[in-house]
Amino acid sequence: MTYLISAGILLAFALVIFCTLKWWNLKVVGVTPVPLFTFIAILFTSGLDVGLIMFPLAWDFPLYADTAAEPAYGFTNPLAMEFGFWGFLIWGFYFLTTFYFCVIEPKVKFFEIGIVKLINNIVIIGTCAFTGALFLIYLPYYATFVGDGESVILPFYILTALVILFAAFSSTDIKYVRILSVGSTVVFGLLIAGMWAYAGMGFGEFATTASNIGGYFANIHKFVLPLTDYHEFYLFWWFAWSIMIGQFTSRFVGGLRTWQVLASLLIFPSIPLGIWFSVLYYYHLNEIATTTMINISMVVVGVLFVINSFDSLIRLYTDNLNLTAKRFGKPVYILGNAGVLFLLTLAFQSQWLQIQWIGAVVIGLYVACLVYIVLFKGREVMAIEASPEENTLDYTKIQSVH
Repeated sequence: MTYLISAGILLAFALVIFCTLKWWNLKVVGVTPVPLFTFIAILFTSGLDVGLIMFPLAWDFPLYADTAAEPAYGFTNPLAMEFGFWGFLIWGFYFLTTFYFCVIEPKVKFFEIGIVKLINNIVIIGTCAFTGALFLIYLPYYATFVGDGESVILPFYILTALVILFAAFSSTDIKYVRILSVGSTVVFGLLIAGMWAYAGMGFGEFATTASNIGGYFANIHKFVLPLTDYHEFYLFWWFAWSIMIGQFTSRFVGGLRTWQVLASLLIFPSIPLGIWFSVLYYYHLNEIATTTMINISMVVVGVLFVINSFDSLIRLYTDNLNLTAKRFGKPVYILGNAGVLFLLTLAFQSQWLQIQWIGAVVIGLYVACLVYIVLFKGREVMAIEASPEENTLDYTKIQSVH
């Protein structure tokens, strides 16, 4: 699997470079363009999940700090490692797929081929369930006010089921997705501010702590290929998300140039990630215990992130497969999606399904799409000079109204 993920990463970054240079100044417009802040909020909350909230303190920082057990992490500090697993360069995957679905897929229509559409939507459904499983597995570590802090008990199953149910409802209207995305971004900011204040961390201490992120940029080349099995897991996880996040968020791009889309995806999500991880790393370094209120706040934000991930992806695969609320009615739509996803969540929790398998399938889709373009659509793709005309016309109308 290491060879597979390494080949997939090198292919993806080669395509990022090619697309950026080939269409450097092309105006990228989605089918429902929104302002930049809304686009970034949708991307950030849809493209990240509960692992962002629950992994660093409970698992990642202690793991990266134990260089005796994992010498591969010894070249830099735990904060730089965490940032490297979540930030900056890795968002190039999302640029590639966002650009592809905005500009290239309308000409190629690869994902409209029957078998490809089926596989892609199985990937989306499976990754939704993996997100739910992560939430369920890690809840005990933060919801210590319920249970023994280790075991997954009945209330956690009930909460997970309710989260999935609410996400299915939210996915019935795209306006809910937008509202939740922006709202979650604001609440995430409030969580950072609250934890910063509780730690009593001054700006000088924050700057000193955050400066550790420089260890990532000084060693950025080392984060391209898998460092360990755990890093490999993360990379498969990012691949598993990449196509569906690009397919969903591409519709919201609002007239940025290609290079601006790349810069936006690399920089803007990395800023809140860097701040968040720096605050958590300060807790780790100073062994600051989290209070019940902080744990509740983290669970609440984790719930919002899971809902955001689920509703955008439910919306995507139901649109793709014409399993919409309009066709079946809201009750059947909501209960059907929630039931299927909860059962698959339990399958991931039991390790019957693994995210590496889904990531491997996505790499296969990358390769198949590239081969299809080279064999059948090469001239059309190389001749592209603008986003689809209908998107551009809609964007022009929106701009004239404002």
